[in-house]
Parts: sequence; C-alpha cells; structure tokens
Amino acid sequence: MIYGIGTDICDVRRVRASFERHGERFARKILCDGELATWRSRTARWPERGLRYLATRFSAKEAFSKAVGLGMRMPMTWRLCEVGKLPSGQPVIVLHGELKAWFEAQGLQAHITVTDETDYAASFCVVEKIGT
Repeated sequence: MIYGIGTDICDVRRVRASFERHGERFARKILCDGELATWRSRTARWPERGLRYLATRFSAKEAFSKAVGLGMRMPMTWRLCEVGKLPSGQPVIVLHGELKAWFEAQGLQAHITVTDETDYAASFCVVEKIGT
C-alpha cells in the first residue's frame, strides 16, 4: 500500500549560489560522509558535475521527506538520509540513526529516482507500507 509520494525540482543555479556563499559547509550540511566523498571526487574532475550531484541529492532528500510526511523535522535530517546506488546504477535511499529506526518501526520501504539536466535536478519518491 502506498504510504506517501513526494516530488521535488531543484534549480542548480540556486545550489551554485548557495555553494558560492557558503562553500563546502553547504555541501557538508546536505550530504552524509559517503555522498561527500563522491561529491568531492566529481567536483575535482568537473565542478559543474559536482554541483549537479549536490542538487540531485538535495532534491531526492526533499522528495523523500515529503513522501514520509515529515518535511525537514526530526527524525528527518539531511545527513541521516543518504542517496546511494545499486551496482546497476539505480538510486536507493539509505537511512541512518533515528531516521532509520523510525522508518523501520513504521514498516516502510522507499523507491527513489533522480535526474538532472543543465539547470534543474528533479526527484520522485514513493514510500510504501510493507505487508499490507
């Protein structure tokens, strides 16, 4: 049974402006450690690709927070929600700490997709209740 649906579109230009204002501190606020490593690697090779990566993660976490109905309030935080990927490249939500405990206690499962194109990053998330 569908528990919630969330979608988000993010303007990469706004992410760029925030990054220019706050530097890496902005990325550290949004990304957890594994994502930070990927972001740094992509940024080193091609800065624009790093910005788009940051924008897709921002968008995916916003979509997830909407789908679970919490918005950006506890236990939902930027760094407790990670967007990983399977060997196939499919994006997946990986949760940590209090958010993971809350999510599992609710019996939920998330499905996420992300995309970006020059100036925009977009995400769509479906959260379902398992076993109903």
